[in-house]
Amino acid sequence: MKKKLLSILLLSTMTLAAVTACGNSEAPESTQLEESSEPAPAADKAEDAGDEKTQEEAAPTSDSAEKEVTITLGIWPEDTLTDDIAVHEGYVETMKELHPGVTVVPAYYKYSTDTFMPMVESGNCPTIFESWFTEPQKLINAGAIADITDELAARGWLDAMNPSIRELLSDENGRVYGIPRDGYALGLMLNMELFEEAGLVDDEGYPIVPKTWDELAETAKKIKDATGSAGLCLLAKDAAGGWHFSNIAWAFGATLCTENADGTFTADLNSPEAVKAMEFVKSLKWDYDVLTADPLSEDWGTGFTQLGTGGAAMYIGANDAVAQPTQVNGLPVDKLAMCAIPAADGGQFSLYGGTPYMFSKDATPEEINAALDYLEIMGKAPVATEASIAGMKADAENKVANGVPVIQRFPCWVNQDVLDAEAAIVEEYGNVDPKLYETYFAAASSEGLHLEEPGSTQDMYAELTKVLQTVLTDKDSDVQALMDQADANYQKILDDTFGAAN
Repeated sequence: MKKKLLSILLLSTMTLAAVTACGNSEAPESTQLEESSEPAPAADKAEDAGDEKTQEEAAPTSDSAEKEVTITLGIWPEDTLTDDIAVHEGYVETMKELHPGVTVVPAYYKYSTDTFMPMVESGNCPTIFESWFTEPQKLINAGAIADITDELAARGWLDAMNPSIRELLSDENGRVYGIPRDGYALGLMLNMELFEEAGLVDDEGYPIVPKTWDELAETAKKIKDATGSAGLCLLAKDAAGGWHFSNIAWAFGATLCTENADGTFTADLNSPEAVKAMEFVKSLKWDYDVLTADPLSEDWGTGFTQLGTGGAAMYIGANDAVAQPTQVNGLPVDKLAMCAIPAADGGQFSLYGGTPYMFSKDATPEEINAALDYLEIMGKAPVATEASIAGMKADAENKVANGVPVIQRFPCWVNQDVLDAEAAIVEEYGNVDPKLYETYFAAASSEGLHLEEPGSTQDMYAELTKVLQTVLTDKDSDVQALMDQADANYQKILDDTFGAAN
């Protein structure tokens, strides 16, 4: 019931935002439901909002400027993203103007389940960092992150948060331990250059996208035969493989884990539907031969490299990662397209997740407030102040300069002034043809949105990845036996973590 409620709350919020941001989704020039089809009035509202703000109203509302505070930013860009670093350096300058008592220390950190707890225990956790929506409950229970409820309440940010996301970031007493950076829904990223080379475009030059997993296999085969490049990059190196596989399994009708009334969980990795999905994945290697040379070496990052450099024509990805194939790996901005995740007998589903900002358990209230001030300057807060809109514009200008699609974020905040401001930014800086993303956003605004499985989700992904590694290297592997073993392993983890079902 909890999972169903979260899905309903999320869907209703996303649908409202899509309608607000999109105008008439049936018009050919404005059919991209969440990225590049914002109406002109939204731009007027955002500009008016900025003009009407006084300097006092525009500034963040904490008292961090009154005290000497040092914060470490685990959200700082990695060294190779020099233009992104330059944007953050601009944010730091704004921070100095609005909050001269705050010292900002760059401390890039990429969240990992292997490194995080040792970092916390050693006292080296940055003031603010990013994670995944599957992690907050585990980190809350471990006492590894800060309760920021009071700081958010003082700013009026609590009620602005999407209710479903707020629940993911809260403990059983409703205390909140993070805020959303953004959300995502998995779709299928397409390298248009390979689709064009294979003749898989319509009369207007748009890609002929696969609507089912069987069609994807056939499309991938045509591309492999015509271009020599892999039709699909499938991950099987680490837990990301299981993450992607879960979305495939839902299409085949599988439910991989069930939360019981007593707070325990039941694994279901070996259902007929889940086994059928894994058999399909196996066929992509041994029957169709459309995968990259070594799926066991493919992880989240290499998948984007394969897509961006022409090593593969299709890759499961999300709206929040469009910089990876373009800016990072060189695919021209007009040669990236996205479509909906294909369907199968069980229906069409798009895995919904996201990235939260969380805070060190050792951070003081002053440090937490200073970090929240920085997020406002970045344009990542639920306010449409002069400073936050300037941050949004700086981010969009950087994307345009680096050939990154300027597209809307999924609505993690529900206040209309922020949604209007975001829509105005995309209208002003939009640099992609909305039709290249049309079916992706149509699916991402439908009832097919699916939250990640409950339970110890990352452990489930790891068990599924083990099966992927075997079926993609052993043509004679017994899928049912492998899924039976994965199910038993995962159930033991669930029982050890949450207790056995009564």
